[in-house]
Amino acid sequence: MTTSRSMTVVCDSCGRKNRVPAAGDGRPKCGNCGTPLPWIVDAGDDDFTEIADKAAPLVLVDLWATWCGPCRMVSPALEQVARELAGKIKLVKVDVDQAPRLSQRFQVQAVPTLLLLDQGETIARQAGAAPAHVLRQWVEETIAGRR
Repeated sequence: MTTSRSMTVVCDSCGRKNRVPAAGDGRPKCGNCGTPLPWIVDAGDDDFTEIADKAAPLVLVDLWATWCGPCRMVSPALEQVARELAGKIKLVKVDVDQAPRLSQRFQVQAVPTLLLLDQGETIARQAGAAPAHVLRQWVEETIAGRR
């Protein structure tokens, strides 16, 4: 299956609109100024492998549910972290109610569950919501530990 979905992202540096694919090689950069762009994508059972497992940067997976209050609270914080760490991570959001195979694969017991993946391998896991600065610190410490 080839994922042809894309989204439009406005560069924080120059204001230019850029088309960012859901899946692809490398890391998205602004076509005008070269600044790394945030990579935020929804995925499900059918396209997760292409979107997340094969991604070059580390993947921050948000396993969430529409009925979950803490999930709705942490979503903007995760998007902020994805913007702040553009070029270093890809944020992939998975609705567990729509992706039962992924819920089983990652043994989701509670939502939100956050994972950091490196080429499909779980390298860090955290359950529950947290503020953006705490999430960013968790991601940065995990990245630093991989070097």
